[in-house]
Amino acid sequence: MKKILFSFCLLIVPIFSFGCLNGITKILKNGVLVYEDHRGIVPHGHHFYVDNYESVIKSLDSLYTKTNDLDYLSDKGYVLVLQHKYSEALEIYLNIEKLQPNRYATASNIGTIYELMGENKKAHEWISKAIKINPKSHEGSEWLHLKILETKMDGLKNLSSDFLLATNFGTESEPKSNLSRKELNFLEQSLYIN
Repeated sequence: MKKILFSFCLLIVPIFSFGCLNGITKILKNGVLVYEDHRGIVPHGHHFYVDNYESVIKSLDSLYTKTNDLDYLSDKGYVLVLQHKYSEALEIYLNIEKLQPNRYATASNIGTIYELMGENKKAHEWISKAIKINPKSHEGSEWLHLKILETKMDGLKNLSSDFLLATNFGTESEPKSNLSRKELNFLEQSLYIN
């Protein structure tokens, strides 16, 4: 069982790079559908629809200029992340933080960008801040994001179910747990979301 869990965790850590890009769909403030999830028992990831990021960014810039609505600027940062333009996106989100501090989405996105840039300590600080702003974000599963960041910061030395998932399923061929059905369901949901 530990081998299976270890393999699963090794898959989660690199895949988690887009942890904060969760949700069933992502529709930008200007109405552009960015992605839709393929749902099921096992997450299949996002199916992206945007073909021309530059025209989307141009539209978001125009709408932000007309309205000063920070959601348009935030969406621009989001699209830049999708393009792997992390430094540009980070600059936008740090500017949003100055203009309107303590927005959950801003803190969460800054954390994700730092993680994508390999700066896990800064990522942990910002994701922690995001959780303080909105503890119920991502259906309360962001604790797992922090655990993954802590594991990455520790050089994967503490990669075990006890540390990462705060529980142990034993070493037998059939997993055993002291968690209640409700706690197991919450753990399952957290794993699914992240």
